Amino acid sequence: MPGDGFLLLDSTAVPRGRRADWLAGELRAAIAGGALRAGSRLPATRVLAGELGFARNTVAEAYRRLAEEALVEPRVGVGTVVAASSARSTRAAAPRTARPRSASSRGDGRVAPAHSPQGPAHEPIDLAAGLPELTAFPRAAWLRAEREVLAEASRRTLGYQDPAGAPALREALSAWLARSRGVVTEPGGVIVTAGVTGALALLAGALLGEGHDSVALEDPGATGNRRILEYWMPRVEPVPVDADGLVVEELRRRDADAVLVTPAHQYPSGVVLAPGRRRELVAWADERARRLIVEDDYDAEYRYDRRPVRALQPLAPERVAYTSSLSKTLAPALRLGWLVPPTRLVEQLVERQWASGLGSPALPQLALARLLDSGALERHLRAMRARHRLRRDAAVAAVRAQLPEARVHGVAAGLHLLLELPGGVDDARVAAAARELGVLVQPLSVQRHRPGPPGLIVHYAATHPARFERAIATIARAVRGAR
Repeated sequence: MPGDGFLLLDSTAVPRGRRADWLAGELRAAIAGGALRAGSRLPATRVLAGELGFARNTVAEAYRRLAEEALVEPRVGVGTVVAASSARSTRAAAPRTARPRSASSRGDGRVAPAHSPQGPAHEPIDLAAGLPELTAFPRAAWLRAEREVLAEASRRTLGYQDPAGAPALREALSAWLARSRGVVTEPGGVIVTAGVTGALALLAGALLGEGHDSVALEDPGATGNRRILEYWMPRVEPVPVDADGLVVEELRRRDADAVLVTPAHQYPSGVVLAPGRRRELVAWADERARRLIVEDDYDAEYRYDRRPVRALQPLAPERVAYTSSLSKTLAPALRLGWLVPPTRLVEQLVERQWASGLGSPALPQLALARLLDSGALERHLRAMRARHRLRRDAAVAAVRAQLPEARVHGVAAGLHLLLELPGGVDDARVAAAARELGVLVQPLSVQRHRPGPPGLIVHYAATHPARFERAIATIARAVRGAR
C-alpha cells in the first residue's frame, strides 16, 4: 500500500456507519504504538479509500479527526504525515509547542514559553492564541481558486494593480458585506488592506492629517489594536465598557474625535453594543465635524445562541469606518482585510495605501473573490460555526464542572470566553501559575488601561474538545493557589 511503511488494515467486518470511527481508531492506535512514526506519510485519501472499499469522504473524515488531535498534519505537496509530537498520549493530545508570535489584534503579543516544564511529551495547551481552527483551512477550495485565477490570468492581471484592491474582490466584498452584515457601500468604497492592522494604520494617518492627535477605545479592549494606535497616535484615551457596551457618556468626557469600537461582540467582554448606545454613539459623532467611529467587526460571523447582530455602519455610513479581515474566518497568514470608510476619506486613504506599498498582493485577492462568488467561503463558515460551537460547549461544560466559582461571559458568539474570577484573585498570577502547569491563558488585566475585576480570556476555537477538562482543571488549580 502506498505511504511510508503503512500498515495492513482489515476493514471487512466494519459496519458502514462506523467506518470513520474505526479508521481513526486504528490509525490512532498505530501512532500511539509506534507502528506509524513521526514523519510517516499516510496514503492519499483516494488510494486508502480504494484499498479499504470505503468512500473517500470517510477516509478524509478520519484524517481530519486526527489532525484536530494534532496527531497528523497536512503538508502542501507532500500529503498527510504523522506529526512530530504525536508520541504523547492520544487522549490528552495537545497542540505543538507555542512559538514566539507577533501581536495580533486580539492578543498581547507576548512570547509564549518554548516548552513546558514537564518536557516535550507534555507540551502546553494554548488557550491564549486568538485563532480559528487552522487545520480546517479549506486548502482544496483555495488551491482550486488559485489555479482558476492563474489559468485565466492575463498580462494585465499579473501587472500592477489598483492600490485600493482588485476590482473583482471589491465587487464581491461589497455584495457579501451588504448581504451578511448590512454594510452600505459600492465596490468603489471598499479598500482591501493588510488585515485590520493595515486598516488602523491607514486611518491613523488620515486622522493625523486632519489635525486629530487622540483616539478613544474600549477599556478593556484588544491589546493588539491598542498597541497599533499607540504607535501612530500621540494619545489613546480609554473609555469603560459595561453590560451595554461602550459608555458613551464617558466618551463625551474624553478629548477625542475618533473612537474604536467592537459593537457586534465586544472584545473581551462579549457584550453587544445596545441599540440605545448605538444611537448615542452616532449622535456623539454628529456633534462635531469630522468625528469618526471605527468599527472593528472582528468575529461577527460566529454566533451560536442568538440572531446575527447587524453592523453599526448602516446607521451612519458617513461617520463610521467599517473594517474586518480573514484572520478569524480563514487564517491570519493571508493578511487580507477590508475597510469601508466614509466617502470623504476614500481618496486620501487609497493614496496612503499607494504610498505605503502599492496595496496588497493581487493573486490572493482574486482567489478570495472566487471563494466569495462561488459560495465556498460561506459554506466554510457554516461548517466552522458548527465545529466552534462544539468547542464552545466543551469549554463551558469544563468551566462549570471544574471552576464553578467563575462567571462565564461571551458565550453566545465569537471564539473566546471571559471567565470572571472571584474578587481578590490576581489574574496575572493565575495565568503565570497555569503556564508553569502547562496551560497558556490570557489574564484580563493585560487588556485593561485601568484596574478592574480579575478574569481570564479563554480562546477555545483552536483546541480539541477533549482537552478542555484537563486545561480548565489546571486553571482551577492555579486559581486556588493564587488565593
